[in-house]
Amino acid sequence: MKEAFLKACRGIKTDYIPVWFMRQAGRYMPEYQKIRQKYDFLTMCKTPEIAAEVTLQPVKILGVDAAILFSDILIPLEGMGIKIEFIEDKGPQVSPTIRTFSHLKNLREIQLEAVGYVFSAIKILVRELHVPLIGFSASPFTLATYVIEGCSTKEFINTKRFMFSEPAGFHKLMELFTEATLKYLTEQIKAGVHAIQIFDTWAGILSPLDYEIFVKPYVKRIIDGIKSVPVIYFCSNTSGLANHLKELNANVLSIDWRIDIKEAANLFKSYSLQGNLDPLTLLGKEEELFIRVEKILIDGKKAKAHIFNLGHGVNINTKVETLKKLVDFIHEFKFVEV
Repeated sequence: MKEAFLKACRGIKTDYIPVWFMRQAGRYMPEYQKIRQKYDFLTMCKTPEIAAEVTLQPVKILGVDAAILFSDILIPLEGMGIKIEFIEDKGPQVSPTIRTFSHLKNLREIQLEAVGYVFSAIKILVRELHVPLIGFSASPFTLATYVIEGCSTKEFINTKRFMFSEPAGFHKLMELFTEATLKYLTEQIKAGVHAIQIFDTWAGILSPLDYEIFVKPYVKRIIDGIKSVPVIYFCSNTSGLANHLKELNANVLSIDWRIDIKEAANLFKSYSLQGNLDPLTLLGKEEELFIRVEKILIDGKKAKAHIFNLGHGVNINTKVETLKKLVDFIHEFKFVEV
């Protein structure tokens, strides 16, 4: 198995910079679209053979250094009695919503057998892959936002109303999701994943104080509970939360493009860093793309270790050829010794 990704996760400098992409298995890829024409998204997630095939596609085509399981961050909700639907152009729809303490009765402890297809797909993949496999879940807070809002949103009005009007109820919700996430990720590790990424996608909407109160203790509990494999923590808009992120004890911090990676290396000295190219750079001129990629690679050398990635997922309009050139450029990049 190729070891560069796992070495970088553990803070070991590598001969070349390993690279993978969030959302690398997905809609931008013609091979994916052929399968998607036959099945809806959730059916693909719930059919281990299909999920494994889609996971393998970018590894074979792009030559990335790690695979990430084809699934969805909200899958744990299905094991807790919450219904998820994915509607074209609207995204995930979640029901029933939980917006008060009294609604918590609609949520049960996670039943792992209800999401057993995830672990079956992992077992298939660890037999077939020659690169490490990344398992993942949404963080408790991100799960909470979808259950409270019922869909994607940019304002999070209901989430913050619940937090500020019934803080005890919100903490109880976070307790439930923390226990569920810990069980779900532990089962992924048992099935064979080599690393875990926690997607705290929406934690950046919070003030540092509210992150400290409502998010940090729960994320820390999960990370401390799954240290048998490297843990990557992803959160958008990280710079305002820097003092708290330093204390999470994850192995890798995945950063978006809103912070310079050189600045992040100075802020987060104990972390390996993952990132941090703006995904939409891939839609522009190649000359501009590789100027930015080179800067990230050079500045990323200041980190404890560096894994190249995007600051968010691959955009649907990205060309496969562009991503392949990007992977080759990163693998072949020669650092000039000063």
